[in-house]
Amino acid sequence: MDIKEIQSLIKFVAKSGASEVKLEMEDVKITIRTGEAGNKGETTYIQQVPAMAAAPAAPAPATPAAAAPETPAAAPSEDSKYITVKSPIIGTFYRKPSPDKPMFVEVGSTINTGDVLCVIEAMKLFNEIESEVSGKIVKILVDDASPVEFDQPLFLVDPS
Repeated sequence: MDIKEIQSLIKFVAKSGASEVKLEMEDVKITIRTGEAGNKGETTYIQQVPAMAAAPAAPAPATPAAAAPETPAAAPSEDSKYITVKSPIIGTFYRKPSPDKPMFVEVGSTINTGDVLCVIEAMKLFNEIESEVSGKIVKILVDDASPVEFDQPLFLVDPS
């Protein structure tokens, strides 16, 4: 399955209204979850499954995903007045559009809804992450060129 087929599948699932679709083939396992009513966007997990270890490889990704929500839950209690911008996908976090360009945002930057905050690379595709809130960047929680998980906090924004 090539990237064009995966992109077509994601678009199809998003338009169909299904909340989750799982597709397993010999060497690829794909899970697509669309956002709920209050949450925009899609989440796509693609896992390359080794042919010999197809059965043991499936439970391993579920464990880190289950542990991930515990960490973000602790952060908002400390900074309850701030809004946490979280990663909508798994990939590599970049603060600039390219190495020779300036950073999208810095601590203290004022942002509006729709402003690009960062780029996350997933499977050689660079996904611009746009702000869903207006405010001021208080803290950047991830280093440039670091791997990020789904729902991992990226920025703290002061909405006032």
